Amino acid sequence: MTEEAGLKVRALRYTTARKQALGLGASGSGTGHFWRLTKSSVALVVLVPLFVWMVGPVIGRPHLEVVAHFSRPFPAIVTALTLVVGWLHFRDGVQVPIQDYWDGLTRKGLLMAMSGIAYAAAAAGIFALARMAL
Repeated sequence: MTEEAGLKVRALRYTTARKQALGLGASGSGTGHFWRLTKSSVALVVLVPLFVWMVGPVIGRPHLEVVAHFSRPFPAIVTALTLVVGWLHFRDGVQVPIQDYWDGLTRKGLLMAMSGIAYAAAAAGIFALARMAL
């Protein structure tokens, strides 16, 4: 048996047949986390310039003009998507450093706090947008 084949046999010994077939890795969620961050990054590459293009013209305008602008469907939808995708990307992105640098109860508390902040900020933004648009 070659050295490479021996290394592969030793590595496969620690993973189940299901994990080998699915390619999930040691934690069982790393690949999914990577793809979720990648997809949200690509979405933000499109959404953030659209958001700046939508919001830029109404900065410093009177309140009634801003409300009229966000009452139209396209600016409201772009803003809502940017808020939701941006905060979910924040939640997934901050998870990695927390898992790397903290452990135990501190890790769990920080992960719950960051998830809570992300969901609360996204909900507050959507609520404010809905109040303006409706």
